[in-house]
Amino acid sequence: MKSKIIGILLLTFLAFSFSGNTQENQNQFWKNVRYGGGLGLNFGNGFFGATIAPSAIYQFNNHIALGVGLNATFNNQKDVYKTTVLGGSIIGLYNIIPEIQLSGEFEQLNVSRRYDIRLNTEDDNYWSPALFLGAGFRSGNIIFGVRYNVLHDSNKSIYLDPWAPFVRFFF
Repeated sequence: MKSKIIGILLLTFLAFSFSGNTQENQNQFWKNVRYGGGLGLNFGNGFFGATIAPSAIYQFNNHIALGVGLNATFNNQKDVYKTTVLGGSIIGLYNIIPEIQLSGEFEQLNVSRRYDIRLNTEDDNYWSPALFLGAGFRSGNIIFGVRYNVLHDSNKSIYLDPWAPFVRFFF
C-alpha cells in the first residue's frame, strides 16, 4: 500500500513537470528544478557498504521546495550477511530565512538481507518506513544539519539511531 502511494506521488510529480502547453512554461519549470543527492562509501574489517541517493526538488519560491529521491544501498559483512536496500522518498523543504532550512522527508525502503548459510539464520525481506523531521544550516548549495526519524523501530529500521546528521547538495 505504501509503495503504491509513493508511486502515485512520483507519477504526480512527473506529470506536473511535463504540464503546460507552451515551451516557455516548460522552460520556466525546468529553471526551478534543482538536482542533488548523496553518495556513501564505508569499509573496514571485512565490511563494505556503498550508497547512491540522487534527488530532485522543485523550488516553488525562495522558501518552499518539494521533491523526490531514490536510494540504492549495498552492504556486505564478510561471512555474515549481504544487504540490498532499494527505495524512494518524498522531501519537503522550508527556508525560514535563507540560512535556516526545515525539512520533512518520508522514506520507504525495501530491505533484502541474505545471511551466510553457515549461520543457520533465515534471510530477511521487509519494508522499512521512515519519517524524518530535520533542521539545517544552509550556505549556498550546501545544507548540513540533523534529522530525527519519528517512525524509528530499533528492530526493523536500517538506521541504528533515530537521530542522523546530514549534508545535502542541490545544484
